[in-house]
Amino acid sequence: MNETFGNFDYIIVGAGSAGCVLANRLSTDPDISVLLLEAGGDDNYFWIRVPIGYLYTQNNPRTDWCFKTENEAGLNGRALNYPRGRVLGGCSSINGMIYMRGQARDYDGWRQLGNPGWSWDDVLPYFKRSEDNVAGADEFHGQGGEWRVEEMRLTWEILDAFRDAAAEIGIPKIDDFNRGNNEGCGYFRVNQRRGVRWNTARAFLRPAMNRPNLAIVTGAQASRVRLVGRRAVGVDFVKDGRPRTVEARGEVILASGSIGSPHLLQLSGIGPSALLQQHGIPVVHELGGVGENLQDHLQIRTIYRVANTRTLNERANSLIGRIGMGLEYFLFKRGPLTMAPSQLGCFAKSDPSRETPNLEYHVQPLSLDKFGDPCHGFPAFTASVCNLRPDSRGTVRIKSADPAAHPAIRPNYLAVDSDRRVAAAAIRLTRRIVAAKALARFTPEEFRPGAQLQTDDELAHAAGDIGTTIFHPVGTCKMGADAAAVVDARLAVRGIGGLRVADASIMPTITSGNTNSPTIMIAEKAAEMIRADRRATVAAQ
Repeated sequence: MNETFGNFDYIIVGAGSAGCVLANRLSTDPDISVLLLEAGGDDNYFWIRVPIGYLYTQNNPRTDWCFKTENEAGLNGRALNYPRGRVLGGCSSINGMIYMRGQARDYDGWRQLGNPGWSWDDVLPYFKRSEDNVAGADEFHGQGGEWRVEEMRLTWEILDAFRDAAAEIGIPKIDDFNRGNNEGCGYFRVNQRRGVRWNTARAFLRPAMNRPNLAIVTGAQASRVRLVGRRAVGVDFVKDGRPRTVEARGEVILASGSIGSPHLLQLSGIGPSALLQQHGIPVVHELGGVGENLQDHLQIRTIYRVANTRTLNERANSLIGRIGMGLEYFLFKRGPLTMAPSQLGCFAKSDPSRETPNLEYHVQPLSLDKFGDPCHGFPAFTASVCNLRPDSRGTVRIKSADPAAHPAIRPNYLAVDSDRRVAAAAIRLTRRIVAAKALARFTPEEFRPGAQLQTDDELAHAAGDIGTTIFHPVGTCKMGADAAAVVDARLAVRGIGGLRVADASIMPTITSGNTNSPTIMIAEKAAEMIRADRRATVAAQ
């Protein structure tokens, strides 16, 4: 029998990018009791603080779930590591720290899909509310919030030249990607404070930890949402090897991300009935969209050897270079150890018919065969490019009724012809940029995928060989009014009382850029809706 853990007004499952925001905002009301459950541990790990530490936090069971995809046909049979944060702060503790909202058209599209209150004009105030932008407040940006946004603390000659080359072929130089249309090329802004990673645990959770109405339990693996009829009444979880139960007087809020939230719903008997029955889980509520609609950005990692300049490859492969980088960071909080995985961004169109940019570049002054491998022994840069709005859709589905068993993750990359055409066009556009005069003095030579590949079929196949996730899974509990929607516009699970989802899984379509800050916006808006619904309920009593 499960040990009883007590009862709370709200139980939040997952202390990641969304969960930390929800815990902060809901617990500001002293009359509301909040429990935050996190399967991982504390974020007091050295490599979380150091920006370059993502190299040591991803694929590390201390901080990462260490998921893998299934073998992907679109990747020519390869499976990928699929990092997801398992620590306070979640993915904001292990990600690339890039501050990006997407495009106004993304959110206007959500509204058009039957989600009132989610247009660009509706969501912009929530972005601004939590923002603390180093450049100050204006029409599009906020200052004084919890979510710190700063400029990169280093530049590279080869990246400056890439930016000049992009301008030569008509991609303008811009300084701000977050004003509604991000077309252009410039350095990313990052979620750091003076050269140190700024995750949601430090930004939102630390200031709230001493509130008497907020309880935080780490090492707590949720196993199912407890349901009485069609209402959520609590959560079962395992802590220190012992099964426990906690009751919710108000609501259970899932904030476990695009892998964790659909997985927990399925374990709880909410999802596609055939899948649940296959694994011996009683069907409480048939909801076919749970775990469907997975979308992710596949980055195609084109690499160019260069000459007449220095890149990070040389410094990283030199003992003296590594010592110098370490000293530069620990003495001045500058240099390569402050680097996000990508420094230069570029948003462009794969063809002129596009209304807004559908490609995003992450340009890096380094190269390697795959993430986690050592840098190449020659100077090079990587121009990773992804299709911002893929048409392919994947799935997250349980493999077992055992909550500890990882689900089957199938992103289904490059599954449709339109995505394969965009992949080929993206490689061709990269070649146009690299052939511009601004890069000529560095004599760039295509190392991956290889200049000998010329046809669309060859390039699309090559994209499957060199493509990898850029860690932006969304959409598996999508918001909407259609039959496949899992939550409504107030993020309530359709057909179940007292249960919401508030994380990246609710996105009906993926945003046109990095997805961490949109997830924070979702949590901001969710918290406000939850509190408004509570006030309405109290007033009606």
